[in-house]
Amino acid sequence: MQSNDVRTLLNCTVPTAAAGVIATAVSGAVAGGKGAIGAAAGTLVVIAFMAIGMVVLQRTAKSYPSLFQMMGLVLYTVQILLLAIVLAVFKHTSLFNTRAFAFSLLAAAIIWIAAQARAHMKTKILYVEPGSAGTPS
Repeated sequence: MQSNDVRTLLNCTVPTAAAGVIATAVSGAVAGGKGAIGAAAGTLVVIAFMAIGMVVLQRTAKSYPSLFQMMGLVLYTVQILLLAIVLAVFKHTSLFNTRAFAFSLLAAAIIWIAAQARAHMKTKILYVEPGSAGTPS
């Protein structure tokens, strides 16, 4: 990964993890230990899915730049569908509080997407290679 990709990953992970800590504390206070476990699990699922997706997207961009935009659209659609599947699978579990899990998963996904959009707006990516000969002979 390039340094700006690592910076983007870090700029997305930190706010999402901070929101997860807050969600875990609030869920623990409201729903007890199972609420805290649910909120932490929801946050970890989002961080894992989104980080893996970002790494896959960057590797695709490096190998097949012509597929980058299409792969990005497919990847985000698949990520949201996988998060919905995770919610459906754990709908009736007794391992943790499902409401805390669902709300923290939703909040973490929204925060990740907002942080990623902000990181991409702030990143300065050159669209012309510096030092390349631009004048034809």
